[in-house]
Amino acid sequence: MWPQPEPTQDLLAGAKDGNADAVNRLMDRHRDSLRRMVQMRLDHKVQRRVDVSDVVQDVLVEANRRLQDYIANPVMPFHLWLRQIAQDRIIDAHRRHRGSAKRSVDREQPMLVAGADDHSTMQLVAQLCDPQMTPAAAATQAEMVKAVELAITKLPDQDCEIIIMRHFEQLSNQEIAQALSLSEPAASMRYLRAIKRLRVLLNDPTSVIDEGAE
Repeated sequence: MWPQPEPTQDLLAGAKDGNADAVNRLMDRHRDSLRRMVQMRLDHKVQRRVDVSDVVQDVLVEANRRLQDYIANPVMPFHLWLRQIAQDRIIDAHRRHRGSAKRSVDREQPMLVAGADDHSTMQLVAQLCDPQMTPAAAATQAEMVKAVELAITKLPDQDCEIIIMRHFEQLSNQEIAQALSLSEPAASMRYLRAIKRLRVLLNDPTSVIDEGAE
């Protein structure tokens, strides 16, 4: 989902030298990926009042303002830094437009909406289902896509988030660990636990997931 790092590094080098065109190309290069990331996480009720494009533009303006600080101290890959700014903007939007909700806005469960394409979901379906699926069973893939997306929204927040990061943002385990301030083994274990819980929900949608269970 996120652009390849090599051209990004070239553009960052140009931005460091004060090349305005490099800065514009850098931001434009990440715009579509950023839009998908925001669209998957911004509550659909909030989206009735806040345009996703406006949130993306705010993120890019803020990133542009802070770009030289990032270049001077790039503590993480550029796309992880950019999505960190986006997460702050999403939390702000939830606070402003949802008020006091049942869930803490800081733990707002990401929702798979239009930003989650069928191809990404199908890759996850293939991982969760029998690889020897018969042609007749394969005809139910559309139903499986819907079932998987619905099951993800029923997962505990941490599980939901890490599956979205892995399968829909296509972040590596190393990138996820860095974004979540975890060790790589801890990020891997969290992902495996989330997949296990997702399988439980797919087998029995009425299941209640114990967030404390391993």
